[in-house]
Amino acid sequence: MTNPTIRFANKNAALFVDDVKARVAAYFEQEGRSRSANGQMKLKTVILLGGSVGAYAAILSGAFGPWGMLALAVLLGVGMAGIGFSVAHDALHGAYSGDARVNRWLGYTFDLVGANGYMWRITHNVIHHTYTNIPGVDEDLTVSPLLRLSPGAERTALHRWQHVYCWFAYSLSTLNWVFVKDYQQFLKRDIGPYKDKRHSAREWAVLVVAKLFAYVWMIVLPLVLLPITWWQFALGFLAMHLTAGIILGVIFQLAHVVEGIAYPEPDASGQMEHAWLVHELYTTSNFAPGNTLLSWYIGGLNYQIEHHLFPQVCSVHYPALSRLVRAAAEAHGIPYHSQPTLLSAMGSHFTMLKRLGRAPVAAPVVPVIERALS
Repeated sequence: MTNPTIRFANKNAALFVDDVKARVAAYFEQEGRSRSANGQMKLKTVILLGGSVGAYAAILSGAFGPWGMLALAVLLGVGMAGIGFSVAHDALHGAYSGDARVNRWLGYTFDLVGANGYMWRITHNVIHHTYTNIPGVDEDLTVSPLLRLSPGAERTALHRWQHVYCWFAYSLSTLNWVFVKDYQQFLKRDIGPYKDKRHSAREWAVLVVAKLFAYVWMIVLPLVLLPITWWQFALGFLAMHLTAGIILGVIFQLAHVVEGIAYPEPDASGQMEHAWLVHELYTTSNFAPGNTLLSWYIGGLNYQIEHHLFPQVCSVHYPALSRLVRAAAEAHGIPYHSQPTLLSAMGSHFTMLKRLGRAPVAAPVVPVIERALS
């Protein structure tokens, strides 16, 4: 179970917490809307799933020339990332539907594209959402030894250039997920604040079966059914994964590793400075709030603040909630970070990586965390 010794304060936060919750509750009541998926969200699900299956079927048909096949592989990578953002992510948070069975089955789309939904719920839903940007606990700050994502992390000479090579590193993210990351996480005894974590036989079975299924559709069927050489397959396979990888890798970094975002740490007793809802506003940033197409495709993850405060609300509602959350934050003097465009957010991320790659290690963070969790 999760170690309870990291505690979030309630100091000077009750008024904001009550206010923002009341504003959001009033919105759903007055508008008469469900917090779950609406018709637009369901149509998007059909488009993303149907489009991805269609692109895959077109590849297996062998009816296209080399450039057409390469374009279809890239399109399938776009579809994979979209499914992860806009279908699986909501479902795994229990936000897609009020019916747990619907969330469970749609959550398996995450497994079908090669990742593991059960481990994602642990590392993302629980650890990242609870301990956002707390070095030594938030798993998202240690995605790769190639990247230094917090001031307290160890810095190597290589990190001096991380703002240059990070884009290539992000492009490898789905390959790492499919072939390495999930297995490593299942074999680890300690995951963030979880100590001696053990997984049920059922979850091990789901891991193995889903991975085998992914390997069959990604690797076996194309090699068996298509009259192509191994290197032609490799090009298509890499095109699909590098496309999905860089989209996923970049989008998930733009919320927590940008300028102005905090990396708070507990004191020796495990006490955090702020209440949890306030902590999320200090450690999270929105981006491109006016980009409707981007928001549609990435499942509202450009509204990360609203997602972190209300993760069990379907992402289709985030644009409306953002106006309420921003107003409440401004009324109570709490920061509300937001980058105006996708490019400005990427630029801010670039600057932050450059700064972290060249800055000395801050005052020890990990030992403090370890004492708080011991």
